[in-house]
Amino acid sequence: MNVPRVCGAVVGAAGALAYATLTLLRFHQFRLASWDNAIFEQAIAGYAHLNAPIVDVKAPGFHILGDHFSPIDALVAPFYRLFPDARTILLAQVVLIALSIAIVTTLAVRVIGTWTGSAVGVLYAVSFGLQSAVAADFHEVAFAAPLLAMAGAAYVDRRYTAMLWWTAPLVLVKEDLGLTVAAVGAVLWLAGEHRRGAWTMIGGVVAAALTVVVIIPAFASDGAYAYTASTGLAPFDEPGRKLATLALTVGITGLAALLSPWVLVALPTLAWRFAADNPYYWGTDWHYSLILMPIVFVALVDAIKRFDQVRWLVPVAAVVTGFTIAGSPLASLLDDDTWQDPPRASAARDIVAAVPEGASVESDIGLLTHLATGRTAYWVGTIGDTVTPDYVVFDHQSQLGSPPDALVYARDKYGGTWATVIDRDGYQLVRRLA
Repeated sequence: MNVPRVCGAVVGAAGALAYATLTLLRFHQFRLASWDNAIFEQAIAGYAHLNAPIVDVKAPGFHILGDHFSPIDALVAPFYRLFPDARTILLAQVVLIALSIAIVTTLAVRVIGTWTGSAVGVLYAVSFGLQSAVAADFHEVAFAAPLLAMAGAAYVDRRYTAMLWWTAPLVLVKEDLGLTVAAVGAVLWLAGEHRRGAWTMIGGVVAAALTVVVIIPAFASDGAYAYTASTGLAPFDEPGRKLATLALTVGITGLAALLSPWVLVALPTLAWRFAADNPYYWGTDWHYSLILMPIVFVALVDAIKRFDQVRWLVPVAAVVTGFTIAGSPLASLLDDDTWQDPPRASAARDIVAAVPEGASVESDIGLLTHLATGRTAYWVGTIGDTVTPDYVVFDHQSQLGSPPDALVYARDKYGGTWATVIDRDGYQLVRRLA
């Protein structure tokens, strides 16, 4: 019996079950995250039907490769073609995260022993970056988790060729990950592989530059990369969120990750997040820390391999992780209220059911994730004046800043005759008659 693989399979399967339960429960209860899941579903639906990844949520006719370069999302398309549902891509993310859990656990058990290694695998499985990513719905960086776990495992084994093969696809996950590839090259150079390390660094930087300067602008309607202006230097760290995020990122390894050169792979992601003027990037919420988790936990394993006494920092890592569990998404599964249907869920389901497949619908983010499947969905903030939807849906109770009356809004903006279909529990659905 291959004990490391068995332990990896068990911890990975447990993680998959927990996160699948969490993500499906949140979907069923209409928990509000953002508009991102609708964006990715529309892109993947385009790939699934061998069409361009047009995302009308971003703007009518918007090509998603003109926003972020994530063609790897097309790997979900065959599954979405068979099961065209938002939950398909939510579960795809769970599978990718579970794979990374199995990989990290298998590595840890093989290198540092059954019990300590299994403990490291469990700590990784419940780490804040994984939990926050699942709570934020699907994002393309989920593909980076198993890739970085495999690359890191190869690094720990000093299998540098395999490490590079697992690293290379990162440039297809998101445009900034070319810099992560370059960081892998730097680690390779420090390991004495100077020639391959240098070429990997050059290749990563060139890939990132080519993507941002040439590829994305080629698909963008305005011929420019939209996020350059939003990554200016932040004036200050208020209220210490960057420092807290950095401390927690290495603290969940008992600081042991700092003893491995592999931790340097995390620097590009931390650098662009902390340099940006968007406070959402600075904290531990959302999906931004997902790719950091396999990096720091592989670094922990590598540190123990290098310095066996470091294994005594694993209990410290467990204590720090324990503090992050309270109030976390996974901890909510232990709360009885989590399993109760929210008061407005019935109205939300009636709204979604009342918008037929094939129809076009404009919505705020309240029900956008649920309306995107089988319909042409637009967001109220980006729909513009070039199209007229069949339906308009607003969620007023969530305080999303939507116009106060959907019927008045639709008449004033689009003209014609509109009628109220449902007006209940803060939801408004109106339909165009003529």
